[in-house]
Amino acid sequence: MIEVSTGWHGNLNLVYASSTGNTQVIHASSQAPLKIQRPFYPEGADVCHSVILHTAGGVVGGDRLSLDFHLQPNAKALITTAAASKIYRSNGLEARQTIKMQVDAGACLEWLPQETIVFNGAIYRQDLRVELAPGATWLGWEITRFGRTARGEKFLQGEWRSHTEIWQEKRPLWIDRQWLPAGSEIIDSPHGLGGQPIVASLAWVGRSVPPEIVQKARMLWADRDIYPTRGEAGVTRLAEGLLCRYRGSSTTEVRNWFKDVWHLLRLSFLERPSCVPRVWPF
Repeated sequence: MIEVSTGWHGNLNLVYASSTGNTQVIHASSQAPLKIQRPFYPEGADVCHSVILHTAGGVVGGDRLSLDFHLQPNAKALITTAAASKIYRSNGLEARQTIKMQVDAGACLEWLPQETIVFNGAIYRQDLRVELAPGATWLGWEITRFGRTARGEKFLQGEWRSHTEIWQEKRPLWIDRQWLPAGSEIIDSPHGLGGQPIVASLAWVGRSVPPEIVQKARMLWADRDIYPTRGEAGVTRLAEGLLCRYRGSSTTEVRNWFKDVWHLLRLSFLERPSCVPRVWPF
């Protein structure tokens, strides 16, 4: 039987260019339910902040969303979402989001979406691929909550997949494939969620990270006064970057840690402090 999708087939394409230190969106096209707000420049003309809107309010089975971002040489962009993404219970079809990013020489893309909430019964897959030119950098994070835990909901039915690949001149810099089939066994297993509803990753790729930066990221997590609820976290030095992992129960906890690591990386490699997008509630 051929699977027929009746969901949204939305797309968003953005191209950024830099001229005399001013990054601008030179091409933008979109198809519902995806839209882009006008650019913001809270930290000056060098970095363009863009906010993605999902006008349908959430993703359902059969939806196909495609996002394509291209940063031309020396462009700098921060892209986020206007609200948390909601992946609703499936009607039996898979919902899928495909993201492609091309970051040219000297450019820097920060992909910082807000939390994704995967409802019980959802079937969802995200594929993200980044093509980095030599001298380009990319920072991205993914924060995923399984079940509407405020309502006592657990992820007992459905499936979640997340595939991320970062390439440079046909050479893989970081490939990460995650798969979580729903059910109490994987939720409670120490090799799965370990009884926690949230998993998250932050990756900085494109520059070698010295050991002292890795240690500082670990020390940021170790500050118990800032992170009193204490999920589990780890920091790994990549061949050309840094990877942070989190498993816990508090969105606030992981957001605060990721923001601190983001600030550390910006000061260390981009020589500017972090600048929280105005649409974030935190």
